[in-house]
This record gives sequence, structure tokens and C-alpha cells, in this order.
Amino acid sequence: MHSPSSVEVHIVALVQWLKLAVELVGVVLVLVGVLIAVTQLIRGAVRSGPLQFNTVRLTLARYLALALEFQLGADVLATAVSPDWEHIGKLGAVAVIRTGLNFFLTKEIQDEQQRQTRA
Repeated sequence: MHSPSSVEVHIVALVQWLKLAVELVGVVLVLVGVLIAVTQLIRGAVRSGPLQFNTVRLTLARYLALALEFQLGADVLATAVSPDWEHIGKLGAVAVIRTGLNFFLTKEIQDEQQRQTRA
């Protein structure tokens, strides 16, 4: 086993900071999505008309789907600097779960948009 060079140490540190930044973007996207959805709910409750829950759900789903993409990107970065089989296995499991979630969120968004355009 060799000791890491100074360049390797700096690259690993840089990638870890980049991973943290990408994760933070994902967290901010979730927060923004929740704030916008809550604002839509409040506006809908104040108005005398019916609440548009599907519109709120679609708004939140869009932000969640985008946040999942950023979180997956952060996981890929983490594995890029420590590619042992344990990390690769964890990335594979997380990627399958997040990709599945994102697929179904995206499908639900598309289905709801089609329903709204027909109505």
C-alpha cells in the first residue's frame, strides 16, 4: 500500500468539498420546493375557490426529482475518490433506489400534466 501524494490528498479534499456543495444544492432545492408548495397551499386556502392539491403536488414533485438528481451526483463524486467494492455496492443500491423514485416522480408529473391539459 502506498502513501498518498500531496496531489492525491488535495484532489480528494477538493472532491469532498464539491460533494458537499452538490449535496447542499439538493437540500436547498427540497427547501425551496417545500416553501413554494406551502405558499401555494396558503394562497389556495385564502381564496374562496377549491384548493388545487394536484398543482401543489406537481410543484413539490418537480423540486424533489431535481434534488434527487443532485444527491445522486454527490454519491457518484464520493465513490469517485474511494472506489472500493463496498462504496461501489452502496452507490449501486442508492442509484437504483433514487433512479426508481425519480422515474416514478417524473411519470406522475407527466401523467398529471396530461390530465390538466385535457381538462
